[in-house]
Amino acid sequence: MTSIRPSFVNHRGPMELNEKNSSVTNQTGTSSLARAEATPTIVREETESLTPPTPVARKDRIFSLDVIRGVALLGILLVNIENFAGPEALHDIPVGTPIAAFSGPHAPLHLFILMLKWIFFEGKMNFLFCMLFGASVVLMTTRAERRGTGQQIADIYLRRNLWLALFGLLHGIFIWSGDVLFDYGLVGVLMLFACRKLKARTLFITGTCISVPLVTIVLFFWLGSANDFNLSRQAAVADAQERAGQPLTPEQKQAQRDWTARVESQKITQQSIAASMSVAHETYVAGVIHRVEDYLGSRAAITHFTFATQDLGAMLIGMGLFKFGFLTAEQPYGTYIWTAALGFLVAAPMYVIGMWKAYISGFSVLSFDKWICLPYFFNREAAGLALLSIILLVVKSCVFRTFQSMLAAVGRTALSNYLLTSILCQFLFLWGPWKLYGKLEYYQYNYVVLVVWMINLVGSALWLRAFRFGPMEWVWRSLTYLKFQPMRINPSVPAGLTVGA
Repeated sequence: MTSIRPSFVNHRGPMELNEKNSSVTNQTGTSSLARAEATPTIVREETESLTPPTPVARKDRIFSLDVIRGVALLGILLVNIENFAGPEALHDIPVGTPIAAFSGPHAPLHLFILMLKWIFFEGKMNFLFCMLFGASVVLMTTRAERRGTGQQIADIYLRRNLWLALFGLLHGIFIWSGDVLFDYGLVGVLMLFACRKLKARTLFITGTCISVPLVTIVLFFWLGSANDFNLSRQAAVADAQERAGQPLTPEQKQAQRDWTARVESQKITQQSIAASMSVAHETYVAGVIHRVEDYLGSRAAITHFTFATQDLGAMLIGMGLFKFGFLTAEQPYGTYIWTAALGFLVAAPMYVIGMWKAYISGFSVLSFDKWICLPYFFNREAAGLALLSIILLVVKSCVFRTFQSMLAAVGRTALSNYLLTSILCQFLFLWGPWKLYGKLEYYQYNYVVLVVWMINLVGSALWLRAFRFGPMEWVWRSLTYLKFQPMRINPSVPAGLTVGA
């Protein structure tokens, strides 16, 4: 089966989400929102009612959201690395790679790594990003409305998301085909603004209904999985009649031929691997031309509609969870403990059983559809909420504060780090002198991940000692607010104040 995307969702990318103006610090040391009308909102700023909208001040950021975003930014590379590092015949499963993953001395290790990735990372990082992106809509618009600038925020919001979509388009064409920013921007423009006033429960339930049953149905038809099940059933009936000596109709014979052709098309051969390697090593200009095709035509439109739909569900869930106070670590410890326990108790066995069933079948077409694709979005939400709860438990408990601060720094510069990661990986595997594409074993991918993580963590922390924003965050904010934003930190001005505002 062809790749569901360079990452199903391609493990969708990062967004700046802390459009918050005033916060209170709870006993955990985590910035949280004041409560009004039983939902977290922005503290009223009647004295600033005439102040024009500005980017969120450094002192007003919500620490928990920065940490979550930092985790998602780092974790997403663990799954995206497979698309950077070599060809695969299936989505984020190392079959069809130049160095066989499931034969040889490292096969058990590779299977173990695969299981861990799918339980804790596959789909969850995009889920976290989408939830945070949805939360940003509530943060940004509520802040403006509390300050009396609600009429202006619609224009700012529109520019913000249109620029994001343009960044994604440029990233997807000129750097890497797995971009997610384009779809985030489109969903933000078309859908989320109108949903910002809905109640928390409505947002959560609607998001879940979109994210699990609706997206599963859309995915099945988009991938052709529904046709696979139907065609295999017809071929099985025809085979049974043939064995019984009964004559077959022309339609049944055609079903047999079609199913045989479908199975044959998914077989891994040295020729198919060589063809994938050849495409990857085409010239840069040829690659750009091919990536442009990802945004043209009816097939591209259907593809982006599928991705946008799955993103929308998770974004609505994030809006609801923010209004519940879940994302800001305001819920009791028990809420997070029970969510984490139940989520992993449900999802982990399904992942292990499903992956094992697919593995022992040789990752056949039907086993992949049945055991991997069918429960994908249900497992994504269950395990994604569980992982989110664990992160927030760590934030609430104030353990590993130095490391949390480093993660928060990555989160504050997520857009810059996302684009930097794409450039670094493309340089390591295709553009640079090493050309490692297809030359590493599956477990060795993680060595590259660790190196990039160190660059993200150390580089972000050092950068934010001197600058208010990441470089791309500064560009994005300046374009959004139609004004160059102060970049360097002025030692004479308290952290968080906007110079010249």
